[in-house]
Amino acid sequence: MRIDFVSDVVCPWCVIGLKSLEQALANAADVVEAEIHFQPFELNPDMPREGQNVAEHIAQKYGADPERSKGTRDLIRSSAAALGFAMNSGSESRIWNTFDCHRLLHWAGTQGRQAELKMALFTAHFTDGKNLGDTQVLVDAAAAAGLEGAAAREILETGAYINDVRRDEQYWREQGISAVPAIVIDRKYLISGGQPVAAFEKALRSIASEG
Repeated sequence: MRIDFVSDVVCPWCVIGLKSLEQALANAADVVEAEIHFQPFELNPDMPREGQNVAEHIAQKYGADPERSKGTRDLIRSSAAALGFAMNSGSESRIWNTFDCHRLLHWAGTQGRQAELKMALFTAHFTDGKNLGDTQVLVDAAAAAGLEGAAAREILETGAYINDVRRDEQYWREQGISAVPAIVIDRKYLISGGQPVAAFEKALRSIASEG
């Protein structure tokens, strides 16, 4: 089974979706053998390099007031914790431009380390509150994922994989993906959002039984 996980690294529901999916795959290992391919999606492609305060950003983009934003953050934090992920972001956290993250993730895919880098980037952003616009932060994440730090730095300091990421982003937009996480199975079935483990497992078992 091929799973394309379309997501952004500053999307908290993408963390929850991935952790849920991984647990569901473990639960359904008796009938499902899958390979996850991480695909790029930028929630904020025009975000400046210095980023933006997350509460300010959500208020501008979605019209959410501070109380509602806090309620959503609390829900996200508890949902992530239940899946074993420490979500420490709060009202003073920042949203970053993630294009360079996606370039690194594309490269990681050629090295067989995409899943490791994806989680390292999620951890850097949501757990450790690091700046994803900082080259050293990305190099450190690559090293934590078992990739060569010097090679990661070279990619970030050149135009490597720019066209590849743009092409992949366009492809998924053309498939109708406008929100993430979007989980596409065998290029045929779409599961949207950070679903509970049970929902993913039910869908995986159902799809496996059809094949």
